[in-house]
Amino acid sequence: MLPAQVKLPLRATTAGFRRFTVPEYHKLIELGILTENDSLELLDGYLVEKMPHNPVHDGTLQKVNRRLLRVLPTGWEARVQMTVTLSASEPEPDLAVVRELPDGYTTRHPGAADLGLVVEVSNTTLDSDRDDKIPIYARDGLPVYWIVNLVDRQIEVYQQPSGASPSPTYGTRNTYRPGDAVPLVLGGADLGTIPVTDLLP
Repeated sequence: MLPAQVKLPLRATTAGFRRFTVPEYHKLIELGILTENDSLELLDGYLVEKMPHNPVHDGTLQKVNRRLLRVLPTGWEARVQMTVTLSASEPEPDLAVVRELPDGYTTRHPGAADLGLVVEVSNTTLDSDRDDKIPIYARDGLPVYWIVNLVDRQIEVYQQPSGASPSPTYGTRNTYRPGDAVPLVLGGADLGTIPVTDLLP
């Protein structure tokens, strides 16, 4: 991030920003221009800095992960803060439930067809997790997206992705609060519910 006293040249603010394709992003990593120390992810073609974590975020993520691991059926596994490859993005969601592969995704990252559920734990990133991530995940048809909303103490469940439409979004949003139970759906199968209090700190 630029220091506060640095002013961008006028041409930089009017000319727009260079967007990268997923293959170009991979090339930057392959060449060593970007490394794991850069703390970046590709969102809709833009290189975006990942937010630092705080204890309530990490503690909640661990709680959600432990709870999901207790109910995941055979053939699914949970991946925490690992890359997924989408058409124009390579986000690192807080948690992704993906179909198991024999090679354990050692030759590629999971893609849209591998994903059953994506979860973001949101306190400082709530606006971005709604405004930026919903179009990204809906465009590629990710079937279920949860926002564990720590600001409002609720779980937001998004389903029925629109796919590659001019304004990709989800057709349904259901909100669950303490006292409610969140339905767990993977691969179109209803696997029961999880109490909201099992997912919030």
